[in-house]
Amino acid sequence: MAKLDIELVLTLHGSVRGRPVVAAFYAASSVVESVRKAQEENSALILSRALHMCKESMVKAETLILIGDPKDMICQATEQMHTDLLVVGSRGLGKIKRAFLGSVSDYCAHHAKCPILIVKPPKEASKQ
Repeated sequence: MAKLDIELVLTLHGSVRGRPVVAAFYAASSVVESVRKAQEENSALILSRALHMCKESMVKAETLILIGDPKDMICQATEQMHTDLLVVGSRGLGKIKRAFLGSVSDYCAHHAKCPILIVKPPKEASKQ
């Protein structure tokens, strides 16, 4: 029997009209690596554009791509880099959604070792 090269197994379950539904997805390590690479490329592109915008405005900026829980990684990075000011965006979630989904900006406001500025989305963006 051949050994399967599986790195990720995703199992979903729920119900449709009271009937249980189960689905399992198996991804070979090559597929998982391909997805990771695409994510890194997208992250690099977004950060490159942000860095360019900062340079145009004569704002000193550095970029990092970190892997892990965003709230923890942001707080750790600000401490390690001796950051003067952390600027984070807010998704504009309501209290109930924020309670269930969590809020990176709220976590950082309470745990970051530097001053923090939370930028709210424009009013038209938060209504969508």
